[in-house]
Amino acid sequence: MPLVIDNPSSESCSLPECVEALADLGFNADDPASTRAAADWLRRLANNHDFLGDLLVDRLAGRGGQEIASGYGPQAIILSRPADNRANSAFLRAAIWPSSQDHVFRTSGAASFVYGAPHDHNFDFLTVGYCGPGYASDYYEYDYDAVAGYPGEEVGLRFVERSTLSPGKLMLYRRHVDVHRQLPPTSLSVSINVMRVDPAQGWFDQYGFELEAGTVTRCLNPLANEALLRVAVASGADSARDFAEWVGATHPSDRMRLASFAARADMLDDPAEADALWRMGELSGSRLVLEVAQRQRAMLA
Repeated sequence: MPLVIDNPSSESCSLPECVEALADLGFNADDPASTRAAADWLRRLANNHDFLGDLLVDRLAGRGGQEIASGYGPQAIILSRPADNRANSAFLRAAIWPSSQDHVFRTSGAASFVYGAPHDHNFDFLTVGYCGPGYASDYYEYDYDAVAGYPGEEVGLRFVERSTLSPGKLMLYRRHVDVHRQLPPTSLSVSINVMRVDPAQGWFDQYGFELEAGTVTRCLNPLANEALLRVAVASGADSARDFAEWVGATHPSDRMRLASFAARADMLDDPAEADALWRMGELSGSRLVLEVAQRQRAMLA
């Protein structure tokens, strides 16, 4: 489960002070000193019980500052932007967690807030309970490096515990390790996060899981390049076909290699030709492509 960080400090800071400090420090979860420093500033910000309410009132009243930004769904509020051109940069966000009794939950549904949807993350982040009783989570762990990522793959999820992100509780969610199924709090709650920014993280998969079977359900972060490749191949351009062949044979991303085979297979009307193409996929050296190729060949047969 996420690592609980013991930090009982009573110091507080303003949002601008926290933003400036994180811009200077960054956040690298692989470095204990960096993690501790970022967690210290998150604790100080969480100890400021007025900043978020004041910020929201100012924005709602149209007084100063930028518009409230939300890039992670209906409950996320971006509090700062990552520093440009800095390694291990980070940004702050607040996440609002409605209870099952709240109007927004009843009108939007649990899925809008990712409740009851087991998932991991392809990035590290620090989180702290800011106000309200906090959401609960069933926590699991798994071995990311042993997973190919195809739907139905057994991944050996290991249950750890159910616990609540109570006010003041500070935790580090570890990329590709911690899996959780979030449950609504008993009343409206807010958490604050320090999010690590890594330009390469989009190439690493984030998964949804089926807990009872202990299997992958789907990849939660499909690449935009997958769709672009499929559109390019569908256009019929010779350059796109040649590029797709190169991607299928050599690209470091298994998702891109699979998209290459799928795009080319979609262009084939002859089942024998499609079978031959997927046979090449079986021999491509990618476990993900192998598993999907075997299924496609079975369907063709």
